[in-house]
Amino acid sequence: MILAAGSAEAALAFIEIGALALGLALLARVAGRLGITAVPLYLIAGLAFGEGGLAQVDVSEEFIALAAEIGVLLLLFSLGLEYSDAELRNGLRTGVPPGLLDMVLNAGPGVATGLLLGWDPLAAILLGGVTWISSSGVISKSLADLGRLGNRETPSVLNLLVIEDLAMAVYLPVVAALIVGGTLLATLTSVGIALVTVAVILAAALKFGNRLSDWLSGDSDETLLLAVFGLTLLVAGFAQSLEVSGAVGAFLIGLALSGRTEERAMQLISPLRDLFAAVFFLFFSFQIDPADLLSAAGWAVALAVVGAITKFITGWYAAGRIGVGTKGRMRAGTTLIARGEFSIVIAALGTDLVDGPELGALAAGYVLITAVLGPLLAKFSDRLPTPATPQWKRAAPAT
Repeated sequence: MILAAGSAEAALAFIEIGALALGLALLARVAGRLGITAVPLYLIAGLAFGEGGLAQVDVSEEFIALAAEIGVLLLLFSLGLEYSDAELRNGLRTGVPPGLLDMVLNAGPGVATGLLLGWDPLAAILLGGVTWISSSGVISKSLADLGRLGNRETPSVLNLLVIEDLAMAVYLPVVAALIVGGTLLATLTSVGIALVTVAVILAAALKFGNRLSDWLSGDSDETLLLAVFGLTLLVAGFAQSLEVSGAVGAFLIGLALSGRTEERAMQLISPLRDLFAAVFFLFFSFQIDPADLLSAAGWAVALAVVGAITKFITGWYAAGRIGVGTKGRMRAGTTLIARGEFSIVIAALGTDLVDGPELGALAAGYVLITAVLGPLLAKFSDRLPTPATPQWKRAAPAT
C-alpha cells in the first residue's frame, strides 16, 4: 500500500480536502440558482475559514498552494483557447483605440487610489491592473447564459477582451520583474528578458500553432488531455524560470491551439480548470484577514462604483464604433463591468510587498462587488433607462 494503514495525518487530510470540495460544490450550486458566477462565494468561503475567519481550516498548505497555482495556469490556458488566430489579428486591428481608452479610464483610478492611500508605487500599479481588467471567464459565461453570443454588440466586447488579455501578456511579466527588484540594470535586464520571452512564445504560438494542433488532433481524449496539461505546465515552468509569469505562458499555449483540437481541449480541460480554479480563489482569500477586508470596504465600494461607470463608458464607446444602437451599447457597457480571475492573479503577485495585505483585501472586496454587480446589470440592461437622445439628433416630425 502507498499509505500506511494507520496514517492519521493522511486520513485527516483526505477528510479536510473532501469537505472543502463538497463545500465548493454546494457554493457552485447556489451560484447557479442565483444566476451569478461562483467566484464571489468562493472568496467569501475562504474569508470565513481562513486566517482570522470564523473557523480556520488546517489543510495541507503546500498541497493547496500548488493546486491554486495550477488553477491559475488552467484559467489562463482556457482563456487562450477562446481566441483563434483570426480573432487575435482582428482584435489587434480594430480594438486598439477602445483598448487604450479602457486602460486609461480603468487602470487610472486604481493607481490613483493606491498612491492616495500612501502605498508603494509598485503596489499602486498592481491595484491599477486589478481595476483595469474585466473578467473574461465571467463575461463569457454571462454572454452564453443570456444568449447574447450572436448579438451585434458582442464582437466589440470580445475585441476588448482580446486586447486586455494580450496587454496582460506584457503587463504580468514586467510587473513580476519589477517585484523581484534589484539594481536598475538588473531590473531592466529582467524586464527585457521577460518581453523577449513573451515575444518568442507568442511568435512560436502563431507560427507553429496549426502544426501543433494537427499533431494532437488524431490522439485519443486521454492522450490529448495529458499532452495539453503537460505542455501547459512545461511552458509555464520554463517561462517562470526566466522570471516571466507562468500564467502568460499558459495563455499563449491555449492561443496556439485551433480548430477541432481547440474544441476538444476545451471540453477535456474544463472540469480540471473548474476544480483547480475554485481552489485558487479559495486559497487567495484564505490568506486575507476579514478585519483587513472590513477596513478596505469603503475604498472597495468607491472603486467598484467608479469601475462600473468607467467600464460602461468603455463598452458604450467600443460598441458605438461598430454602429451598434443605444440598447446594444448599454448591453456592452454593463457586460464589461465584472472583474474576476485576472484581478485576483494580479493582486496575488503583490502578496510579499509591504502593502500586500491591504492590496489583497481591497482587491478581494472589489472583485466580490463587481463580479456580482456586473452579471446582474448585464441581465437587466434592457430594462435600465437609456441616456436621453440629444435634441439635435431627434428626427424631425413628419409633415
